[in-house]
Amino acid sequence: MLWLWILIGVVVLLVVVAILGYNKLVRLRNEVGTGWANIDVQLQRRADLIPNLVETVRGYAAHERGVFDEVTRARTALQQAGSPASAAQADAGLTAALGRLFAVAEAYPDLKASENFRELQDELTDTEDKISAARRYYNATVMSFNTAVQSFPWVLFARSLGFRAREFFSAEGDTAPPQVSLATGS
Repeated sequence: MLWLWILIGVVVLLVVVAILGYNKLVRLRNEVGTGWANIDVQLQRRADLIPNLVETVRGYAAHERGVFDEVTRARTALQQAGSPASAAQADAGLTAALGRLFAVAEAYPDLKASENFRELQDELTDTEDKISAARRYYNATVMSFNTAVQSFPWVLFARSLGFRAREFFSAEGDTAPPQVSLATGS
């Protein structure tokens, strides 16, 4: 009779451990989803700022059509990115295109002095900081999730339960926001 109680105790213990482990994996998966949603919100915020920025610069530098088209293509690619890897690649392209747009703006002192342009530039810099913070949070949650999914004993069951390692959002190239000097030369 004692062996029966021991067996029941072991089975109950295993069931409790399985339930707690499954719930932990679900919580971590949801945190990864939340982290990605945070990045997506900030990328969309930046994408929404770009048309205003382009129009502001276009008013001063209408003949710079190639730069405007490049920024527009890069913005569209970022909005259509479906995975962290494609979003990171599109983000790098947009950062480069914005750098060229700000380089064009450097050639126009009236534009650099424009309050609207400065406000847009400040908003863009703030958004870049928020994207960076969201990327750090997302990557930290992905690391926790991937560690849990790839650690014993969950590595034995995670795949069959639908838990798969997630990819990190790694920015490629120069990820610093484009810097523009608003100082006027003499």
